[in-house]
Amino acid sequence: MDHLAEKQLEEKKEVVIAHGDADAAFGFLKSEGEVIDLGGASERALVRKIDWMIVPLMWACYFLQYLDKTLINYAAVMGLKEDTNISTNQFSQLALVFYVTYLVCEMPTGYLMQRLPTAKYLGANVILWGICVTMNCVCKNFASLVAVRVLLGCFEAAVAPSLILITGMWYKRSEQPPRVGLWYIGTGTGTIVGALASFGFQHYEAAAFKSWQIMFLVFGLITIAVGIVVMFVMPDNPMSSRLSHTEKVLAIERLRENHTGIENKHFKPAQMLETFKDPQTWLLAFITISSNVPNGAISSYQATIIQGFGYDSKQTALLSIPSGAVSIVSIIGGCWSAGRFNQRGLNIIALLSAGIIGGALMAFLPDGAKAGKLIGNYMTNCIGAMLPLVYSWVAANYAGHTKKVTMNAVLLMSFCLGNIIGPETFQDGDAPEYIPAKIAIVVTSAVAVVLTLILRFMYQMENKKRDRLMSGAGHTEDVEFLDLTDRQNPEFRYSL
Repeated sequence: MDHLAEKQLEEKKEVVIAHGDADAAFGFLKSEGEVIDLGGASERALVRKIDWMIVPLMWACYFLQYLDKTLINYAAVMGLKEDTNISTNQFSQLALVFYVTYLVCEMPTGYLMQRLPTAKYLGANVILWGICVTMNCVCKNFASLVAVRVLLGCFEAAVAPSLILITGMWYKRSEQPPRVGLWYIGTGTGTIVGALASFGFQHYEAAAFKSWQIMFLVFGLITIAVGIVVMFVMPDNPMSSRLSHTEKVLAIERLRENHTGIENKHFKPAQMLETFKDPQTWLLAFITISSNVPNGAISSYQATIIQGFGYDSKQTALLSIPSGAVSIVSIIGGCWSAGRFNQRGLNIIALLSAGIIGGALMAFLPDGAKAGKLIGNYMTNCIGAMLPLVYSWVAANYAGHTKKVTMNAVLLMSFCLGNIIGPETFQDGDAPEYIPAKIAIVVTSAVAVVLTLILRFMYQMENKKRDRLMSGAGHTEDVEFLDLTDRQNPEFRYSL
């Protein structure tokens, strides 16, 4: 059985090379005529250089996409509802239309991401959504707000899948969770900056502009500037980066162990179909949906929840700051632990469990327990911290460039579905406590825990099956860069 699997893999290699369908890294390395032996010191220095080259820009993109889409949350307590004459249910619909557009655009943006230079495509989308953010300041009614939110969802749809793809083409599996965590803490820093900005801008008073209008204008212009920098500074892949010739070879060679490749501009329908036939796709999709019902509710209604505890708008802005701190600490802790021990699933479960406790505190503590409910609100921010671990799970466990791009789209569509459902759990009739919405946080998080346990068990069984299949078989040269999927490559092993 081992020799049969080895022979089949060699045959696949011959077919891929004959048709020119291998990963872009394969052709690059073959043209070099040598394989460089990596020394520990030189590799560490290279990783540091890569970190400084791309991680700050990835963080800036994710920070701004989170901040820009949630500015409306802060604007709601700064007078946006009154100035535009919208109700609570209409405000919920603004979150809905954003995520519906985000969902619809994921598949087209995934295709364009594979066909176009990744970093250039990302930068263009950052610029376009920055323009949309600035346009919020001239919105006077519900219809104009809907139009801007639709366009914002369209352009922000490119951010997370682009960053997942970029992380996968530069880092080893063990390095991916901390790096995803570093750019994903943009959510926590976005919460802190948004809260401080809201507090600061509320002290602005003038006849010409409202405080929330100035806030949208300032952050929109900052986003446009960052998008321009991304377009001209961030490399599209290791082969076309500003690294030296030797560093490019080192950057590629060190990723052989991933078995996930770097990049392939050929769209392969068979890989797309395989994505939808793969059981892990649907488990990851339902984990993402169920965990993002509470995440969507919290991100859209955190200020409203805190205000419902009896605080005024300025106090609400300041009391939102610890939510960002909890998010940052839980993201860093969870991602560091996942990278250190190569255990994404268990860390996801731990973060969801903290969120379940927080939801229970908000839902079931008596009305007078204001401090306990506030602590519960802060704890629910741990739920969103599991998303970078799901991102890194997908980056590690999907091989074949078209399959990776397709799964990134499915993952973000699932993210959208959860965020569409989440805000709808908050209804005017449940104000000011919104108990049904808080119970929904507990239930959906518990569902995500069960599904995560099932997926982790499935990965364990598949790895053991492949170990038996390949027992005694030799390594197929360059299989890592043939653009084979994780199911086509029997040497591939799934991260837990």
